[in-house]
Amino acid sequence: MVEPPFSLSARDLRASRGGRDIFEGVSFVLAPGEAILLRGANGAGKTTLLRAVAGLLRPAGGAVEFCRDTEEPTENAAIYCGVQNGLKAALSVRENLDFWVSLYGAEKKAANDAINRFELRGFIDRRAGALSTGQARRAGLARLVIAQCPVWLVDEPVAAMDRDGVARFIQLVVDHLGCGGSAIIASHDALDIPGARTMTMSAKAAAP
Repeated sequence: MVEPPFSLSARDLRASRGGRDIFEGVSFVLAPGEAILLRGANGAGKTTLLRAVAGLLRPAGGAVEFCRDTEEPTENAAIYCGVQNGLKAALSVRENLDFWVSLYGAEKKAANDAINRFELRGFIDRRAGALSTGQARRAGLARLVIAQCPVWLVDEPVAAMDRDGVARFIQLVVDHLGCGGSAIIASHDALDIPGARTMTMSAKAAAP
């Protein structure tokens, strides 16, 4: 499912907004097969941390490093799935999946794997803009299956999702970890992922 195992390390990360520190001194190591569950109140910096690790914003201090025992480049080490799902509203779910297959250079069967993983067949030809919130979340998370990146950075994955959808996501993560992948997941919901450790975010601090 994933490329050769990656490890991820963050050292003394600091993020600021409007001249105010959101958090500082965040350090952790994420080894292959490990998951971290990010907890904390709204505004504690969970999304900001995920985006900083993903390289989508520049931290005010500290460093993030991906590494593995190979000389191959690491540009595709991580995928970030935010709360916006990344769906093109005018396209059908199937067309969105096909777009991601092309974007990530995946095999065509990856779209079928994603459909089966999140049970998308019932609305596969529906325009993404017409989906319910839960359906859109399931379709958006299909990127994880298609991209096949070793490190997953996921923000509130099961918000508005029914029990079956939650169970499917948890099983997907468990299988990903079992293949040597890793994940950092920010969620207010309880996620029963065996062996996952919790990092609690608060203003200017994070305690692993």
